[in-house]
Amino acid sequence: MASSSPNMLTKFESKSSRAKGIAFHPKRPWILVSLHSSTIQLWDYRMGTLIDRFEEHDGPVRGIDFHKTQPLFVSGGDDYKIKVWSYQTRRCLFTLNGHLDYVRTVFFHHELPWIISSSDDQTIRIWNWQNRSLICTMTGHNHYTMCAQFHPKDDLVVSASLDQSVRVWDISGLRKKHSAPTSMTFEDQMSRANQNQADMFGNTDAVVKFVLEGHDRGVNWVAFHPTLPLIVSAGDDRLVKLWRMSETKAWEVDTCRGHFQNASGCLFHPHQDLILSVGEDKTIRVWDLNKRTSVQSFKRENDRFWVIAAHPEINLFAAGHDNGVMVFKLERERPASAFYQNNLFFITKDKHVRSYDFQKNIESPTLLTLKKLGSPWVPPRSLSYNPAERAILVTSPADGGSYELINLPRDGSGSIDATDTKRGQGNSAVFVARNRFAVFNSGNQQIDIKDLSNSTTKTIKPPNGTTDIYFGGTGNLLLITPTAVHLYDIQQKKTVTELAVSGVKYVVWSNDGLYAALLSKHNVTIVTKALEQVSTLHETIRIKSATWDDAGVLLYSTLNHIKYTLLNGDNGIVRTLDQTVYLVRVKARSVYCLDRNAKPKLLNIDPTEYRFKLALVKRNYEEMLQIIKNSSLVGQSIISYLQKKGYPEIALQFVQDPQTRFELAIECGNLDVAVEMAKQLDKPKLWSRLTTEALAHGNHQIVEMAYQKLRQFDKLSFLYLSTGDKDKLTRMAKIAEHRGDFTARFQNALYLGDVQDRIQMFKEIDLYPLAYMTAKSNGLTEECDSILEATGLTEDQITLPDIGSPLTIPKPIVSTFKANWPTKATSQSFFEKALLGQVEGLSLEDAPAATSNGFGFDDATEEESLKRNGNLAEVDEDEDAAGWDMGDDIVPEVESDFVNVESAEAGAGSSEADLWARNSPIAADHVAGGSFETAMQLLNRQLGAVNFEPLKPRFLEIYQASKTYLPASSGLPPLINYVRRTVNETDPRKVLPIIPRDLESLAGELQSGYESMRANKLEDGARIFKGMLHALLVNAVSTASEVEEAKKLITSACEYSIAMAIELSRRKLGTPDEVAKSPEKLKRSLELSAYFTIPKLEVPHRQIALVSAMKLAYHNKNFNSALSFANRMLSNGGSAIKLLDQARKTKAQCERNPNDAHEIEFDQFAEFDICAASHTPIYSGSGFEVCAFDGSKYHSKYKGTGDPT
Repeated sequence: MASSSPNMLTKFESKSSRAKGIAFHPKRPWILVSLHSSTIQLWDYRMGTLIDRFEEHDGPVRGIDFHKTQPLFVSGGDDYKIKVWSYQTRRCLFTLNGHLDYVRTVFFHHELPWIISSSDDQTIRIWNWQNRSLICTMTGHNHYTMCAQFHPKDDLVVSASLDQSVRVWDISGLRKKHSAPTSMTFEDQMSRANQNQADMFGNTDAVVKFVLEGHDRGVNWVAFHPTLPLIVSAGDDRLVKLWRMSETKAWEVDTCRGHFQNASGCLFHPHQDLILSVGEDKTIRVWDLNKRTSVQSFKRENDRFWVIAAHPEINLFAAGHDNGVMVFKLERERPASAFYQNNLFFITKDKHVRSYDFQKNIESPTLLTLKKLGSPWVPPRSLSYNPAERAILVTSPADGGSYELINLPRDGSGSIDATDTKRGQGNSAVFVARNRFAVFNSGNQQIDIKDLSNSTTKTIKPPNGTTDIYFGGTGNLLLITPTAVHLYDIQQKKTVTELAVSGVKYVVWSNDGLYAALLSKHNVTIVTKALEQVSTLHETIRIKSATWDDAGVLLYSTLNHIKYTLLNGDNGIVRTLDQTVYLVRVKARSVYCLDRNAKPKLLNIDPTEYRFKLALVKRNYEEMLQIIKNSSLVGQSIISYLQKKGYPEIALQFVQDPQTRFELAIECGNLDVAVEMAKQLDKPKLWSRLTTEALAHGNHQIVEMAYQKLRQFDKLSFLYLSTGDKDKLTRMAKIAEHRGDFTARFQNALYLGDVQDRIQMFKEIDLYPLAYMTAKSNGLTEECDSILEATGLTEDQITLPDIGSPLTIPKPIVSTFKANWPTKATSQSFFEKALLGQVEGLSLEDAPAATSNGFGFDDATEEESLKRNGNLAEVDEDEDAAGWDMGDDIVPEVESDFVNVESAEAGAGSSEADLWARNSPIAADHVAGGSFETAMQLLNRQLGAVNFEPLKPRFLEIYQASKTYLPASSGLPPLINYVRRTVNETDPRKVLPIIPRDLESLAGELQSGYESMRANKLEDGARIFKGMLHALLVNAVSTASEVEEAKKLITSACEYSIAMAIELSRRKLGTPDEVAKSPEKLKRSLELSAYFTIPKLEVPHRQIALVSAMKLAYHNKNFNSALSFANRMLSNGGSAIKLLDQARKTKAQCERNPNDAHEIEFDQFAEFDICAASHTPIYSGSGFEVCAFDGSKYHSKYKGTGDPT
């Protein structure tokens, strides 16, 4: 089809006899074609398939129409009949008779149950299709009426006739007459009666409103504008005329001249200011409604056009000609767009450039307008974005193809005309680098590489027949020819590689640039960036667009679905679409796309199915488990997919149907499920399949059960023989006897070696010769004689063959009937184990799919992760962790079967943990290496430590923190990684382990100790300070300043420990009442509260101790002591005003009577320390002992005992 414009896109063509009528279905992709041959065809124009044919008319069928909402269509033909059909039941429902000549057109009313028909009998008739009656006949034309249509909204009808006129009729009277009666006033009735002038027959139902005369020959077609008061008509005078009407009159606006044969059909474009017409000059012509000039025309070689129709919703048209029908579009509706990171740049229908932010989901105002680019009816074809320059390249196919290079403004501040534009001729233009773009010109087959000032820097001759170019990775281009794609290196000016793929129209790169999808009309080919084919797939419906998920899944859209494909070619449907969209971006459960009106849309999808398949392909079992546990992923497709991929055990998780479960269980050797299902279904065929499988597994207990179900006694006997189950064999013999089954009885007797039973059986069935032989061969002479006697023969009368030695009883070498003999271990796949919760690395709760180390235990303590890691017996290498003899071993030894290859220089067979103990004299490093024995020896030598029980938690803490464990594969010990504090050290003699809870974190603990002192939570405080002392005892410092800091921490912790111990022992004396009753307790209580003020605490805390002592002393009338405490408080000062006020008041009270009622051992003027064990004073000058670690002091009598702090 030659066309004077490149833009018409044929979507479907049918071959048939002459097409006289066409109708689009309003929703489905169907088109009805009525033919000159009397057939009506129903086509699916998307699939290009003939759905149905309807043949009941005699002669040509000229009129056809779908109902807007009901499953009906109407047809009218040269047999004078109008037929109403149901396309659901595929038959004619009824026929409307009345016309006296050919029926030319038929149409349904948009809301009333009416059909309008025009006929060569010069009338227009309106029928009610619900009660199948004729309700109005409109007469007035005096030649064939060629066409009549209802107005899309008003009560008007327009008709065209060969009498050269177009008539507009008012049918409001008909509507009122046939609508439900309403209560009307007399005035209303009068005005209604007078409103419509009756025609000459007194008919007020349909009255001629206007007669439009202007055509010089017959008028073939007429149509209303969908929204404006306009009419278009086409006639045998080769003209297309445009008419306008008001309430009172109608007039001719203009004429579109161009057809050089009869114009046979015309219509208004439903969405644009265009008129389309067809004619017997074999052309389709498009006219500008406002200028009445020709915009474009398309010519067929041999076929005259007879009719044209427009789809009510979509931008589609159909034209009927001598050899069938063609469905076409006037222009591409794919909005030009490009996305970069979180922004989409696109061009709207009004040729405005806008951007859309994926994160905020907002559309920007117009950034610029491209009104000047190309022609007004031709939308831009492509857009390429350069983030470095914030520039865009836009191409338009108008006038042989042109491009514009424009810089985008930073923000959209209204419709800006592009000022700084560079333009040129070319069919495609695309950025290839930060400051270079390529322009392809198909006319002279050359590619120019240009810089941003639009000057050519290089010219390339592409392979012959190149049709398009795409970005091909930095410095490369993808050149598209009809049969291949070439990867072209711009620098070297040569094709690097090519791939034979035909008909490629679009190229979509994955986000990481490693893969590209080549889209053609019906195929998707996935290639690597080096153009190696990865996979390909075929779709019957046209593929429209594609985009990549971050996980490397390609989502593509067809006309009515969004689908996905994995790199390996596995594909499926994600969701259906009600209208065609162009995918731009996928993020999690959202798909961003542009619709045909260039409006950004966000569609929700369920990515579960393709995520699951991707996890399966990548063997990401964790994600698969996550999906199985949390989603409703079921259905035949996923089950057969899993089966096909060789994962029946996973498919088993999804299946409910017992038969399928049985099949899958057999396939993956899951006998338990298979037995369960076989019991449920209880079919012989399944039991026999189960026996075969169970035998292969060596599970003879299941085999036995199945044989019993199948009543296969002979096989059962043999099974009992081979497993050595004598009792059951005997039982089988009894059963055989009971059943009177001699063969089985003989067989069982043979298996059991029961000669007597065999002889007895032969006798019972009169086989005396065999009975005699059996007795003879087994040496039973008496039996022989009795047999001869019974038969009345003597030994001489019978001849015997040679008798060999009697048959030995077959016996199994080892009786195995007590347990199964597994010849085939049921290998549970990793997956089944995981599902049964046996793989500890996988946490099935709602743990996020991948935590920082890929397994769900970065937050867990090391010990938990050891437990989770399968066997706790796989904790460490071959180190000598001689446990402390404390009843329970902390970490069991590893039975290590493999040589450790952690560090070769360390000497044969030694691990890094051993090195730590060798490299360091510090107890903490020995603990980290697992050498607890040497650590305890060191602590004993350095500090005199003897009781290690309290240090056990600290030892464990260090030991566990210095290693991480990574499960490698199930059944093997985890990989161990040693964590060092000397990170950059390469010399194995200097590597040292990390020690948890270093000085920095202990300084934090000191603060929480202070906090508990302040909040009077002394038990907590005592525990914190004791813990700090333990942590400091087994720790490592590296610099002199750290040594000083550690000393300060030890002193503080020690002083606070003693202070809190004193106050706690005071509180343990009893309640204030109990203490008051006992003079000894009261004396001790007052002493301890006084000693509580002695340790060197921080000032605010010392004030707390003093105020507590002061109150207690004052309360118990020890005014002298109280006065001394008050004076000390006032000399300390501080910011606690309230406490100081209390001290002043108490001082004033006590100075009146500075005497103590109770004598206590507390000399306020002497210098003394407090013994940490007895909580009594150690006055200067008396002997005492000091703890080597924390410096706490003791009376000499405590020498050799443990330090309680």
